[in-house]
Amino acid sequence: MKPTAWLFPGQGAQAVGMGRDLAEQVPEAGALFRRASEVLGFDLAKVCFEGPDTELTRSDRAQPAIFTVSMACAEALSRAKPGMAWAFSAGHSLGEWSALCAAGAVSFEDALRILQARGRFMQEACEQNPGAMLAVLGLPREAIEPIAARSGAEVANFNEPSQTVLSGTREAIDAAEKVAVELKAKRAVRLPVAGAFHSSLMKPAADRLAGRLAGVAFAAPRFPVMSNATGRPHGGPEDIRQAMVRQVTSSVRWVECVQYLSSQGVGRYVECGPGRILTGLVKRIDREAELHNISDLPSLQAVAATI
Repeated sequence: MKPTAWLFPGQGAQAVGMGRDLAEQVPEAGALFRRASEVLGFDLAKVCFEGPDTELTRSDRAQPAIFTVSMACAEALSRAKPGMAWAFSAGHSLGEWSALCAAGAVSFEDALRILQARGRFMQEACEQNPGAMLAVLGLPREAIEPIAARSGAEVANFNEPSQTVLSGTREAIDAAEKVAVELKAKRAVRLPVAGAFHSSLMKPAADRLAGRLAGVAFAAPRFPVMSNATGRPHGGPEDIRQAMVRQVTSSVRWVECVQYLSSQGVGRYVECGPGRILTGLVKRIDREAELHNISDLPSLQAVAATI
C-alpha cells in the first residue's frame, strides 16, 4: 500500500452548500456540525449549507466552517475505511489546524475556538494595516524574491513551482505587479482578499493569537504533521504552539512540504474539504502522485471504493 497523506484546504475554498450531503447522510459528520455550533455559539451548519456568501466569507465564519467541513470529510472516510493508516498530514494556512486535529495534536473543540479567534484577529489586523495580495504565475522561484526586494512586498505562499503569492501594503503590491509584468510573468492577478495575509502586516494578529494559544493543551501528533512555516514536520507540543503563531506572518512553504512528503515515499494524497485546490497544486509539484479528493458524498464513495 502506498504511504498516504491527508491534505486540508485553507481559506478561499469555502462555498455555500459545502458539507450538506455528508451531514445529512453520515451520522458522524452530522454530529461534528452540531458540536461545532454548540462550541461557536451560532448555527454553523446553516451558514455552511445556506449562506449567504457574505456571511460565509467572513474570516471568523469561513475559518471554522472550512475546518468543520474538512474534519467531517476526514471522519466520514475514517468510518468508511476503518484501520486505514496515514503516514502524514498537511494543510494550507488554516488547513494546518485541520492537519493537526486529524493527527490528535489539538482537540476539535479547541481548534474551532482558535480558528474563530484567528479569523477575527486577522480581519482586525487587515483593518489596522491595509494591504493586498498578488498571485504571480509563470515565473520561477528565483525570479520572485527579486520582485519582492524591489517592491517591498513579501512572499506569502510558495504554492507550486510557477505560482507564488506576494503580500504587502497596497503600494508594495502595485510596485510588485509592475515588476512582474516587466519580467514577463504569464499572469499577475490581484486576489480578492481582505488584506496582506502571511506577511509582517499580520503581526498584531500573531501577537494576539500567541496569547490565545497560551492556555491551549497540545499533544504529540500520532503521525507527522507538516509545518507551513518550515516545510518540515512539526516537533513536540511546544514547538507546535510556537510554529502556529509564526505561521500567521510567515510564508506558506507548500512546495517544500510536498517535496518533503515525496522524499519520504508518500505516493498518495487525499484532500479532505471543499474544493480541489490542493489536489491541483500537488499535481504540479509531484506529477507521479496519486490524487484523491473528498468534498461530498459521491466523492467519499468514489474514494472509499478506490483506495
